[in-house]
Amino acid sequence: MKNISCEDISALVAELCIRAATELPSDVAELLKNAAKTETCPAAAAALGDLVENFSYAAESGLPICQDTGMAVVFADAGQDVRITGGLFEDAVNEGVRRGYERGYLRKSVVGDPLRRVNTEDNTPAVIHTRLVAGDGINITVAPKGFGSENMSSLTMLLPSASADAVAETVADAVVRAGAKPCPPLIVGVGLGGTAEQAMLEAKRALLRPGDNPDPFYAALEADILAKINERGCGAQGFGGDHTALAVRIEPLPTHIAGLPCAVNISCHADRHATGSL
Repeated sequence: MKNISCEDISALVAELCIRAATELPSDVAELLKNAAKTETCPAAAAALGDLVENFSYAAESGLPICQDTGMAVVFADAGQDVRITGGLFEDAVNEGVRRGYERGYLRKSVVGDPLRRVNTEDNTPAVIHTRLVAGDGINITVAPKGFGSENMSSLTMLLPSASADAVAETVADAVVRAGAKPCPPLIVGVGLGGTAEQAMLEAKRALLRPGDNPDPFYAALEADILAKINERGCGAQGFGGDHTALAVRIEPLPTHIAGLPCAVNISCHADRHATGSL
């Protein structure tokens, strides 16, 4: 049994909030750089060049990549052999978000009630997804989610007989309907299968996956969907060209014989997340 204090959790979360807001993950940065080099539309190429310059300057200066520093979504894998001391895990995470957004001068965008809409003034509460796993450590990822892209989320309950081509068309159509609103070029997360709420969560979790899908079947489907999206021509920041999306990432799930949920969660080019462990 390993003891981990709430203070250590809060300190880590605060650090991750600041890092996620200011440093683009290396795989996403490379996708953007490659897009800027290969884009054939002059206006889109100029926009991509600006995005590359922006995230490079953010990392050097410690300033946020975007003015919308998002709602803090926290994914925590907690080992079964961990004992949290000094309080509640949820309170420790929220204290870390509070510190991180204050210390990093990050915009506070959370309202405490969906209709009365009074700002909580510290970007809490966070959205916390916790899984129990083997081991005696805690792995935490902070993924600030801006709502220009979050507003473009979708869930389609396909028939269980739907083909891979039907899935590809469903995802591509969702992205095309979003147009320039989520600030393309995009990373597209797809949760496929499970139940409705599980598919939506996995679509968001898919945005954290670096690189190609390890399953060749789904890697090919991701490539097909990416091609379908990009051939529609919205392009970077809506200027047209070759790069509406940079990557498609699918998380497949076991599901019921009578259904096929297909959830789409979109990230703008700033697919922000940072991970640390205790």
